[in-house]
Formats: sequence, structure tokens, C-alpha cells
Amino acid sequence: MGIVYFIGAGPGDPELLTIKAARLIAEAGLVLYAGSLVPTGVVAHARPEAKVIDSSGLTLEQTHALLVEAVNAGKSAARVHTGDPALYGAVREQALLLDRDGIAWEVVPGVSAAFAAAAEARVSFTVPEVTQTLVITRLAGRTPVPDSEALAGLATHGAAMAVYLSAADAPRLRDELLAGGYAPETTVVVGHKVGWPGGETLRTTLADMAEAVRAANIGRQAVFLVLPGESAGEARSKLYDPQFAHGYRNGGR
Repeated sequence: MGIVYFIGAGPGDPELLTIKAARLIAEAGLVLYAGSLVPTGVVAHARPEAKVIDSSGLTLEQTHALLVEAVNAGKSAARVHTGDPALYGAVREQALLLDRDGIAWEVVPGVSAAFAAAAEARVSFTVPEVTQTLVITRLAGRTPVPDSEALAGLATHGAAMAVYLSAADAPRLRDELLAGGYAPETTVVVGHKVGWPGGETLRTTLADMAEAVRAANIGRQAVFLVLPGESAGEARSKLYDPQFAHGYRNGGR
């Protein structure tokens, strides 16, 4: 029997695939990808004889049937997900069906949109003595969020935040972050389809974020980076401080 690989496609740029991901796509007999989120350039590594199928309009049971068919034919199947499969990737429910049917599977990590957007905007989530924590979350919508993870409550920590799947209601996102205690002037980077042709990052403030999203006509495929550390000036880590001793350097006196 074959095997199923859940592969992180990254944010959209085919060059941000890992070497392992590109190899497994090239070796697969079936490449199953969500065309609404994964550009065709990512699956262009597939062999000419491979079956390449857009799963956007399929149900869980239909995608599972395709995976089973490939595996029973002795082929490997590449189930290609946007970003990293562990984050909003619906891998768990697919894997449960594979386990039920005794089918082997593995996960290949990918670059998440938050990190691609941070790289594009040249910002850092963590800043010495300002914030050392990154919260990854989303607004409640058609898919609910547990009450204990309400955005305003998470915002009270004042940590850096990456908010996914929330572009459709940027005003509510702004209001909940302000209610949680972020200052109106907090830097926000909006990454929109980063890695896709025409993708962009917008640098704004929390107070102006909703208007910036509206003006740019961003309605989906965006991640919001809330960056309280961006106002920290020239904060420096201890790692390269000449007075800071560690296993590879004696501290100065």
C-alpha cells in the first residue's frame, strides 16, 4: 500500500516549499490540493502522469475516497494544504479516517502566512524586554471560538498576535483588540495573499487598520500581525551583549 503525506504548501510562493515537500509532490501518484488557497505553481512539481485534483468543491468523504484509491493502488498521495498543516488545516479529521482504514500518513510542515508576512514586512514578533510571546488566533465567526479564547481576553496579555481568518470583519477585530488594552497607535501589519502574484503587506496602526483594509479591498486571505514591540526603539537582546556570558563567550567586566 501507499502512503498519504499532508504537505504544508506555505503561503503561496512555490520557492517557499521545503525541499522535502517539493520532492514528495514530484513523487506522488495523486496530488490533492485546495485551489482556492494553494496556487497551481505549488503543485507544478507533480509528474505529468500524476493525477492532480483541486479539492475546493469536494467534501471530506470525497477527498478521503480519492486518497484511499491512490493508496490502494500502491501510490503515494500528496494532500497539499496552505501554510502549515497544523494550523487551521483540518488535518485531524482527515487523519482520523485514514487511521480508521489502516492507511499510513505523515505530515510535512510548511511556512505559515504569519511568518511570511513578518519576513516581507521586516518585523519581529518578539522584542527583548517588551514581548516574548506570540498568540495565534482568529475572530469568532461561522466557526466559533471557545469563550475562554475570546479575542479581547487574549489581548489583555499585550503580547504580539497573529490573527487569521478575520479580514471580513476588520472593524470588529479592531474593536476587540482595543477593548483588550492594545494602544490605538500599536503597529499592525496586514499580510494579504503574501507569496501570491500581487500579494502585499500593509503597515498601519490599530486605530487605522479597518480603514486601511477597506481601502485596499481586502476581504479574505489576510493575516493581521499585532506588534506592540515595534515601538520599542533600539531594544537589544542579551545574546550579543559583550557583558553577557554564556557557554560560548566570557562576559566582559
